[in-house]
Amino acid sequence: VVRLVESGGGSVQAGGSLRLSCVASGHTYSTNCMGWARQTPGKEREGVATIYTGGGSTFYADSVKGRFTISRDSANNSLYLQMNDLKPDDTAIYYCAADLAGCYQSGKFRFSYWGQGTQVTVSS
Repeated sequence: VVRLVESGGGSVQAGGSLRLSCVASGHTYSTNCMGWARQTPGKEREGVATIYTGGGSTFYADSVKGRFTISRDSANNSLYLQMNDLKPDDTAIYYCAADLAGCYQSGKFRFSYWGQGTQVTVSS
């Protein structure tokens, strides 16, 4: 079991920045990749970014490319999402996520483990 706990959400005006953090515990050695996803009411959860633990390859959703940066601190089992130039459309609950196999395949994100989520609100 992998447990994920997010922090760092909040409210910001459009154009502003936020940094999300996630701490993993449990069988973290078994994870092949970690990432972030988000969900708004009435919509499916969508992958935002992912990073592989071996090699550090990263993948981003087109909607956040150039604005969001995913990073990790393996020594502390931590994952981050730096979000710049935020837009009202970025408003969502953001979830830290992980998978034992692959988080990004054939252009789609896939996660098996989820945190409880943290709210990000961007006002215009």
